[in-house]
Amino acid sequence: MSVVSETVNWLAESSHWSGGDGIPQRLLQHLGYTGLTVALGTAVALPLGLWIGHTGRLRSVAVATTGALRALPTLGLLTLVVLFSGIGLVAPVLALTILAIPPLLAGAYAGLESVDRATIDAARAQGMTEWQILTKVEVPLGLPIIVGGIRSATLQVVATATVAAYVGLGGLGRFIIDGQAVQDYPQMLSGAVLVVVLALLLDAVFALAQRLATGARMPVPAPA
Repeated sequence: MSVVSETVNWLAESSHWSGGDGIPQRLLQHLGYTGLTVALGTAVALPLGLWIGHTGRLRSVAVATTGALRALPTLGLLTLVVLFSGIGLVAPVLALTILAIPPLLAGAYAGLESVDRATIDAARAQGMTEWQILTKVEVPLGLPIIVGGIRSATLQVVATATVAAYVGLGGLGRFIIDGQAVQDYPQMLSGAVLVVVLALLLDAVFALAQRLATGARMPVPAPA
């Protein structure tokens, strides 16, 4: 029997869909890690990115920083954090948050930079404050790119959250790590397939969100 057919049989086994070690529980854990880290990354990167995009300040620093953070090896970063914080939830969450920041930051300032300067000048000519310009003009018009940054960050974290299993936590990575320990290749492949399917489903959701954000954009009328 091939590994592919054995993987299908493993996924079809009812015992793998129940209990604390079952697929639904591991899926919820994986989504929990993803949601937590993307939320933390958004709380850090989004306000900073919007400020950079609105003011134009520190843009070169932001570009250099995001490039450097993208180059960091996640497993190496996780190992480094574990050395300082120990085994537990902090290490993978911190490592994954750092991974999520670059696309979130880039999406935020790139979204605002994509807005036509003439539109912003028109808003200022109408007497809008800088805060009103940011919240009522730049963010709505740049929303598709901002959502794209969140989409990219989420997919990266979903694909990489399997590292949580390296430090004894749950998630879909447990199937890969536990299967590797006993050379259970169907279990390893099943874990990989589940991660891919989850990533594709989330990508479809964010693709729809981007489409809705594009359709909801309302240009600011020019002053009379």
